[in-house]
Amino acid sequence: MADHYTGLRLDSAAVRTLAHPLRSRLLSRLRIDGPDTATGLAEALGTNTGATSYHLRKLESVGLVTDTGDGEGKRRLWRASTDFHAWHTSDFSDDEDAATAAGWLERNYIHQFAHRAEAWLDTAQEWPRAWADALGLNDTIVTVTSDQLVALRAELDAILTRYRDAGHGEPAARKLSVFTHASPTDLTAPEAGQR
Repeated sequence: MADHYTGLRLDSAAVRTLAHPLRSRLLSRLRIDGPDTATGLAEALGTNTGATSYHLRKLESVGLVTDTGDGEGKRRLWRASTDFHAWHTSDFSDDEDAATAAGWLERNYIHQFAHRAEAWLDTAQEWPRAWADALGLNDTIVTVTSDQLVALRAELDAILTRYRDAGHGEPAARKLSVFTHASPTDLTAPEAGQR
């Protein structure tokens, strides 16, 4: 059970590196399933070992994955370097390429969420009632200032951190993907004095 979780605030180089379909999938796979070799990842993701090796080295160059040192011979064993990553949209306001990459990543994560949510709907009837009733969607409307939204997100992050390994070692526990996404109900940007 982990005592704390490590995150990485993506800089321009890291966000541009991660904004690639296979690299994004490699990092997600390592975070969900734990360490693996390029060969194992290639089999799991339906690609070839040369491609996974190349893209793992690219992810390593920006600190997103690392060689565990536990591989045998040329078979390197890779793991995610951090538990999560983040960035602020304003981090890339002066870097059009990084801003475009961050936008691609955000859309990619939305697609991943939609895929997982639809896959859950396809299998929900097969799960025990206790799980089926607890899992799924929740749509809540809140009225807050931007400062209050920052506080809300910090509280949600703290709750998720507290529960991240709560079921560790319990046979009945399952890994869950928990997505949070805040967007305005009215997409009209506020006036300068209302920000």
